[in-house]
Amino acid sequence: MELIKQIKQTEAEAQQIIEQAKNQAAREAEQGRIARRKALEQAEQERKRAIEAAISAAQTQGQTEVERLKAEATKQRKAIRDYAAGRTPGAVAKVVNHIRG
Repeated sequence: MELIKQIKQTEAEAQQIIEQAKNQAAREAEQGRIARRKALEQAEQERKRAIEAAISAAQTQGQTEVERLKAEATKQRKAIRDYAAGRTPGAVAKVVNHIRG
C-alpha cells in the first residue's frame, strides 16, 4: 500500500514538473519573440536614421556643388564679357574702315 502511495505521489510530482517545464518554455518562447520584435524595431529605426543621414548628406553635397557651379558660370561669363569687350573696338574699327574704304 505504501509503495502504491509513493508511486502516485511520484507521478503527481512528475506531472507537476512537466507542467512547470511547459510553462517555463512558453514564457521563454514569448520572451524570445519579444526580444526579436524589439531587435527588428531597432534595426528598422537605425535603417531610417541611416537613410535620413544619407539624404541630408546628399542634399548638403548637392547644394555645395550647385554653389560651385554657379561661381564657375559667373567666372566664365565675366571672362567672355572681358574677351568680347577687348575685341569690340577693333571689330568696330574694321567695320568703319570697310564702310569708308
